[in-house]
Amino acid sequence: MKTLKIPEATVIRLSVYSRYLAQVDRRGITTISSGEIADGTGVSPAQVRKDLAYFGEFGTRGVGYNVKDLYWHIIKILGLNTTWSVVIIGAGNLGTALSMYGGFRERGFKVVGIFDNAPHKIGYRLNGVEVYPMERLKEIIEKEKAQIAIIAVPAEHAQEVADQLAETSIQGILNFAPCVINVPERIELRNVDLSVNLELITFNLALRRSLKGGK
Repeated sequence: MKTLKIPEATVIRLSVYSRYLAQVDRRGITTISSGEIADGTGVSPAQVRKDLAYFGEFGTRGVGYNVKDLYWHIIKILGLNTTWSVVIIGAGNLGTALSMYGGFRERGFKVVGIFDNAPHKIGYRLNGVEVYPMERLKEIIEKEKAQIAIIAVPAEHAQEVADQLAETSIQGILNFAPCVINVPERIELRNVDLSVNLELITFNLALRRSLKGGK
């Protein structure tokens, strides 16, 4: 991999490319061009080539890319050639839905523990994973060697949970709580705010209307 900063948008597109390549591979297609990848993922062929060029040369000019080889190259780049142990904080509706999401295991993420403060939820199993009390957070993270935590609690409790996670060996946090949280620099933090994404959609819809002269 070249020693330069990779744009986050490129990393996001690599994830999309890998999913598309998996679909193509299941259809028995062995070779694919940058144009075909572009058509399947909604970007330009030049963008596909630029994104892949950050990491080396994978295709053959005039022939294209071997689907399986390119897929596994991207999987390795994304760090998905190993299993990542994940804990979920919050066994409410969102935490329950996340625990049942089959895409985690398909992409190399294994949920090893779910945590909640509600006494009636403790000991219950969600999709085969036990719900533990928050008091056992550090113990289970160390026992299961968890690297990533998902915060799925109400906004008013998110920072408290983040502070507790900061005292463990967790390396990355995916925050679904609709608020800003602070974590030490050693922890990779990503926020998933569903309302922000909805507002991006409404912004673009409003922009289209204005360009068309609508109301």
